[in-house]
Amino acid sequence: MPYLYYSRSYIPHTTYDILFIPWTRYACFVHPSSPAQVIAAAGTEAFLVSNLVNVRYISGVDVSEGMLLITPRSAVLFVDGRYSEVASKDVRRGTQVRPLASLPTILGHLAECGCESEAVTLAQFRNWKRKFKNTKFIQKSKIVEQFRRTKDADEVRKFRRAQQMTTTLLTRVPDWLRGEITEKALARTLRTAADELGADGLSFEPIVAFGTHTSRPHHHPTTRRLRTGNIVQIDVGVRYGGYCADQSAVFFTGKKTQKQQRVLQAVQEAKDTALALVRSGVSTHTLDKEARRVLRSYGLEKYFIHSLGHGVGLEIHEGARISLRVPEEFLQKGEIVTIEPGVYIPGQFGVRLEEEVVVA
Repeated sequence: MPYLYYSRSYIPHTTYDILFIPWTRYACFVHPSSPAQVIAAAGTEAFLVSNLVNVRYISGVDVSEGMLLITPRSAVLFVDGRYSEVASKDVRRGTQVRPLASLPTILGHLAECGCESEAVTLAQFRNWKRKFKNTKFIQKSKIVEQFRRTKDADEVRKFRRAQQMTTTLLTRVPDWLRGEITEKALARTLRTAADELGADGLSFEPIVAFGTHTSRPHHHPTTRRLRTGNIVQIDVGVRYGGYCADQSAVFFTGKKTQKQQRVLQAVQEAKDTALALVRSGVSTHTLDKEARRVLRSYGLEKYFIHSLGHGVGLEIHEGARISLRVPEEFLQKGEIVTIEPGVYIPGQFGVRLEEEVVVA
């Protein structure tokens, strides 16, 4: 019977006012990032959101095409006919819905408008500048993303549900490690089981690795069959209500070797050490350093070849990056991060243990 090694610890008026119905119809903009907050962060007269994940975050509506225009007093979601009904039904209170075709006319009345540098192509930016000669477009970086780092109660609730479903998947894995199942077949089983649990789907394509494949951190499942004695690495996450979970566990289908036991112990200790330090205000560099210090004491640090963790939310990677290889950040109360140390010995095996934590 395979067994699991997995643990939990857990502005004044301007010409753009022609856009909007009176603000007095609404008591407030019910979301952490109010229009005024977004505009203050952008430092522009208006801000155009084209990243569809950010559109969903602000408006509450999931679309494959659309844009959101924010001013100090309001937010307007522009969608085409495919989404007008669902947008009118699901949009957050305080956000208007208008036809996408009306956006160009409105943009033409703005003196300046910020836009998302990561989401707007060079061709789009040049086209806007050519088409709207009286509007100054100003590229801004990660304006909405900074608000997404801190989750509100509803976001945490959705994440917790995704987290619970993911844990359920991992506890069922031993029952699926039967016969000569392939990595691809087990990955399909994980997808099907997530659907049966009521998930939106998986947060990402699952990593399923048998035997020596476990030494590859981002291994893609193959037709390799399970053999008795194989170590099995699973990295999987469920998405629920748009929010992602991300967990990793290892399984053994036979008696562990002394080397496997030592690596497992080192990775578990590194994870527990970092988790114990997670709190609001802690440095991402401190977390990474401490996990690496533990692995160094086992002589295994050189086999830890990726960052210690990352933020999660509407996207599987968002917010903080817990790594010495990127600029230092400090964790914020209410953000969700993963802690996932791993040791990968080329040609032999690898072990990664991962769980998420809501920063307190």
